[in-house]
This record gives sequence, C-alpha cells and structure tokens, in this order.
Amino acid sequence: MSENEVVFSIARHAAWAPGVTSPERWEAWAREPWRLAGTDEPKVAAMPAMLRRRAGQLGRMALEVAYECLGQRTDVPTVFCSRHGEVGRAVDLLDDLARGEPLSPTGFGLAVHNASAGLFSIARADRANHVALAGGSATLEHAVIEACGLLADGADMVLLVACDAPLPDVLAGFEDCDEQPYAFAWAMVPAAAQPVRLSWRAGQAGAAPSRQPGALDVLRFQLAQAPTLVRDAAGRRWTWCRDA
Repeated sequence: MSENEVVFSIARHAAWAPGVTSPERWEAWAREPWRLAGTDEPKVAAMPAMLRRRAGQLGRMALEVAYECLGQRTDVPTVFCSRHGEVGRAVDLLDDLARGEPLSPTGFGLAVHNASAGLFSIARADRANHVALAGGSATLEHAVIEACGLLADGADMVLLVACDAPLPDVLAGFEDCDEQPYAFAWAMVPAAAQPVRLSWRAGQAGAAPSRQPGALDVLRFQLAQAPTLVRDAAGRRWTWCRDA
C-alpha cells in the first residue's frame, strides 16, 4: 500500500440486482450491460426474520450479498459503502417532521448510513469492526482504500459491500448519473495471484463522467476480467488494472 496505490486480491464475490441474481446473468450483463431496474427484494434467508423485516430494498440487497460472500465465517472486518444510503427513509422522516408528526425511533435508526452493517453484525453476533462510508461519485474507490488500510493493519480478510438505488422522486433532479439498484460484495485479501491494483492522481478538468454509476463500471471491470478501467470521479483519475 503506497500513497497513491493499493493492491489486493478478491477471494470471493457476490452480486445481486432485480432480475440479475445468478452468476450466468451477471456474466451476460458484464458482456453487454443493460439498465438494472425493479423493486424485487432478495429473501436474505440466512437472517432471522425479526431483523430481516426491518431492512428495505437497499438493505436487503446489501445483506444478501454480504451473507453469500462471507458464509459462516465471522470475525472479519467489514466496509459497507453507498453513495446515497437509505435516503428514502430519511425523506420519509423529513415528511413526518413537515407534517408535525412524531419521528419513529426505529425509522431513524434504520435511516443512518451504517444500518445494514449494524443489522449484519447483530444477526451474526459478530463483534468484528465495521465501517460505513460515502464518498460521492468515488464512493467505491474510497471504500477500497479503507479496506486495504485494514488489510495493511493485519486483517487477513476484509468484506467490502457496495450498494445503491435510485433517489426518491423528490431528489431525482439531483442525480448526476443513471442511478440503478444493485449490491455486490468482495472478500478482499492481501495481494496474491493476479491481484487488482487501484491507483489515483489528480483528475483532468472537464473530463466527461460516465452515465452509469461508477461502482457498476468497476463491477463490470471485475466480472469481465478486463485488464484496465480508467475513470474520472470526485476530482481524481482512478485507474483500475489487473496484473497478468
């Protein structure tokens, strides 16, 4: 890990989106992406029903891939990342405030950015460190840097979970890309065979951003085993590459 590059390997991975729930469908999407859409929710069968019922679509997607990727293994630090998080719940709370209605403590607790990470920890009685972060259009890159920092500190594996969904209608005018519902997870380990490298430098002024969410660009890079991906986001030029 250097001041402008991190290197890691992915031991396991999982992904889920409405209508795209199998490895074969994800491989097809990686070859020729289509717009992900829908309100379907995964079953998250591994989670106790009492906790599962608290999660909305975004949370269920995140939890589904977290369980699938990590299995029964515990004591693994986790990094959950989402550019927008449970913003729909936050808008509902603001609507309640505007109407002068009392706020739901449960609703508030599930609107915070680390809600899914907390549910995952509680359900598994797992006291491993967890982090939840947002970093604008470069959210995934910042999450990968955070996870690599944990690996550099001695963790032998870090679970990275990335998820997002379209903004509520009242905020749709602020979207700067074609937001879509998705979640994926990587079990990140110290660099081994065919590691992934992420490096960064100052971005180029006026560079046109992708219309697809950045995390989906990176997911396609990973699933398609592409050699390189270069993207501009949050004032940086991010270069993803795969060693031969």
